[in-house]
Amino acid sequence: MRFVSGCYTDVGIKKKTNQDSMLILHAMTDYGEAVFAVVCDGMGGLQKGEVASADVILAFQNWFKTEFPSVISSGAVDAGKLQKDWSELIDSRCDAISRYGTINRISLGTTLTCVLIFGSQYYVANVGDSRVYLIRDRVYQITHDHTVVQQKIDNGLITVEQAQSDPERSVLLQCIGASDFVKPDFFTGPAEPDTVFLLCCDGFRHLITPDEMFLYLNASRMGTTELIESNLHTVTDLLKHRRETDNISAIAVKTC
Repeated sequence: MRFVSGCYTDVGIKKKTNQDSMLILHAMTDYGEAVFAVVCDGMGGLQKGEVASADVILAFQNWFKTEFPSVISSGAVDAGKLQKDWSELIDSRCDAISRYGTINRISLGTTLTCVLIFGSQYYVANVGDSRVYLIRDRVYQITHDHTVVQQKIDNGLITVEQAQSDPERSVLLQCIGASDFVKPDFFTGPAEPDTVFLLCCDGFRHLITPDEMFLYLNASRMGTTELIESNLHTVTDLLKHRRETDNISAIAVKTC
């Protein structure tokens, strides 16, 4: 399987700094191509959120360059080792970012969502409310938000529609660096050809419907990096026109 990818980020209409960080890496191995993508959203309203998001991105970048080959040493992903590696990496960044905040007397943290695609399978990890979507015949949400409103939805207290305007919609239950306890979610499934994997911060998806997301970002419109980045730019401009106030960032990976 081959991949085409692209990304786009914008500070948005209100904030002075962009606290989001992103990473896309491709690798050609003896067993085929792999792609690894990460989106981190530094905590809005907290000082130095961009430091936290960049720290986690750098840690995952180093993991891919040094540890990924051992995960596929047999030609297929060792899912147990992958989850162990990612869990330990997340724990280490939680400790490091927390220590940095304590020393500098500031509060900072970041969400994380990442996807590895290799050997016709995807592997996803998530902390917080950045998301991974799979776009094929329609839009499927892979990740599950760690937020107060998602907890309300799960408990039947509000509907998905009511969550869009809930005043606690951006309140996180856990994030890397600013939470005492972090338990990432892990997901895996088949990666079929002509599928788009979309990773995004919450600012990218608050003011767009799944139907609109499909319209702009379905596989037929995403044949090249230039097209991917142009379409992500178009969606970002739409969101800014709708007065989205957060940073807006997204990565899209198309399988071929």
